[in-house]
Amino acid sequence: TTYVELGPDGVLSALAQDCVEQDAVFVPVLRKGRPEPESLALALARAHAHGTRVDWHAYFAGTGAQRVDDLPTYAFQRQRYWIEPGTRAGDVGTAGLDEAAHPLLGATVALADSDGYVFTSLLSSTTHPWLADHQVMGSVLLPGTAFVDLAIWAGDQVGCDLVEELTLEAPLILPERGGVQLQMYVSAPDADGTGRRAFGLSSRPKDSAPDELWTRHASGVLARGAVPALPGPAFEQWPPAGAEPLATDTLYTDLAEVGMGYGPAFRGLTAAWRHGDSVYAEVTLPEETASAARDFGLHPALLDAALHTLGLGVLGGTEGEGRLPFAWSGVRLHAGGADALRVHLTPRGTDGVRLEIADTTGAPVATVDSLVLRAVSAEQVQAARTAHHESVFRTEWTALPTAAAADASGSVREGRWVALGAAVPAALLAAADAVTVHAGLAELAAAVDAGAPVPEAVFVGYGQADAGAPATPELSAEAVHRATHHALDLARTWLGEAPFTGDRFATTRLVVLTRGAVAADDTDTVTDPVHAAVLGLLRSAQAEHPDRLLLIDTDAAEDSVRALPAALAAGEPQLAVRAGTVHAPRLTRVAREDADEPTTTDADADAVSVPAYAPESTVLITGAGGLLGGLIAHRLVA
Repeated sequence: TTYVELGPDGVLSALAQDCVEQDAVFVPVLRKGRPEPESLALALARAHAHGTRVDWHAYFAGTGAQRVDDLPTYAFQRQRYWIEPGTRAGDVGTAGLDEAAHPLLGATVALADSDGYVFTSLLSSTTHPWLADHQVMGSVLLPGTAFVDLAIWAGDQVGCDLVEELTLEAPLILPERGGVQLQMYVSAPDADGTGRRAFGLSSRPKDSAPDELWTRHASGVLARGAVPALPGPAFEQWPPAGAEPLATDTLYTDLAEVGMGYGPAFRGLTAAWRHGDSVYAEVTLPEETASAARDFGLHPALLDAALHTLGLGVLGGTEGEGRLPFAWSGVRLHAGGADALRVHLTPRGTDGVRLEIADTTGAPVATVDSLVLRAVSAEQVQAARTAHHESVFRTEWTALPTAAAADASGSVREGRWVALGAAVPAALLAAADAVTVHAGLAELAAAVDAGAPVPEAVFVGYGQADAGAPATPELSAEAVHRATHHALDLARTWLGEAPFTGDRFATTRLVVLTRGAVAADDTDTVTDPVHAAVLGLLRSAQAEHPDRLLLIDTDAAEDSVRALPAALAAGEPQLAVRAGTVHAPRLTRVAREDADEPTTTDADADAVSVPAYAPESTVLITGAGGLLGGLIAHRLVA
């Protein structure tokens, strides 16, 4: 099962890997471009690692190396020295903000027009790696207990020691890549003098557009409580006398089978007992996470683990059923920073529990008057995802404001516009005092050499019909070939051949007019594949020469021709003019419902429609032998 290749390179080893079906290893002794001693040592090491006997005495002969029979006696220590990533980076004070002293928040700002506050942060699995251990139905969710700790902390900032109520409205899903902007607001106190304040937590994807909507995940009320309700006598003897131990060995395996995937940071439930209607539990943070507990009032992973006893089928619900916190009321923190807890849970209503929480000495840590849980499904988690895909975009045509081009009326200074040939809209040629017609680029260059002014724009059209006349495109492969070859020759001459090299035409744009090459809105269709091919070819040339080419797709309306001065003044590389309105392409995120439910477009006699991709259809990917082909295939399947 081990093959050693003796030769100048690893060609045979590479080929053999695709020929031998058994579990084997192929070891080339020499590799092209690598030092021979290094390649030989690597080959021996690979063979040795796969069980092949190597005569190391012969290998080390003459080097003075000696065999070490006993390893050093010190124990290897599991101690980490590198700095953990976090949100507290940079000086937020330079932006007029105050630093927020909470691990999940980055900055604080006091509102100028009220006694309210806004707390912000950027959350991701990179800035807070332990959050990746809380997976529900295949997605990383910010645990509901994190909202509780944030509410407790926010209450401390405004003099409220009681989370009177907290309702979770939508799960907060952390994306696989990137993160989410988190924003928490606390309003001014109620006018009735009670000091109660409303609060809420919202998020949206990182790098969202300014108009991207926020999703509210939680809301509630902070208040100033009366005399604190300390935990009762449940912790005087631990565990209580007569309590029945509960088996927890397979708890996390059982929860994983119903979609509740808890990683090491959240597997804190170590023991549980039942006594009458009550359940008692011990929870502790793992060593890697325990050091961070002092920065929290009540570490979310620790409080979340206290709720895992509900997966044992006690206190209502179904054994192994995945349930998440939904509504909290009467939450009060008595002491913060604990890394291990004792928890007493008692039924409260049909789907609720009451929690009394103490540290390992029995000293009070927190009380929760009521917590209501609800079952969670994969469909609910999927629905909670952001409304748009993170990495799937499409082109949308946006109407440009006309005010920006108000000074560009329909008039054009004489001699500054040139049209090549007659394949341009008749309405454009009708402005005889403004548009000069030349047969081609050679004639244009000769005219400029003879003293004609250098034009601002040179128009060329592909089969443009007169305004008001129906377009009758020639739909054939030969027509596409003729048009694209002509466009290629035109672009090569304009961009790189004499007499158009140098600075003489550097500020002149070649304006290519097409019709029906793009679908500018939901009611529009691509009616001319010949023009679409020309447009695609010239967009490639435009990528290398962005200031020399302007691509404009028009319709048959005279208002669209009159809008050409405004189009040129817009400063965009590509435009579509429909009924006199100028549109520019913009990349926008694809809404999930749009991508998941493909639509079809009916074709008529005068339109060429692109059929929507359907799961049962066949797609041919050409040139797919490399990495990009595999990625495209993966995208189509996904």
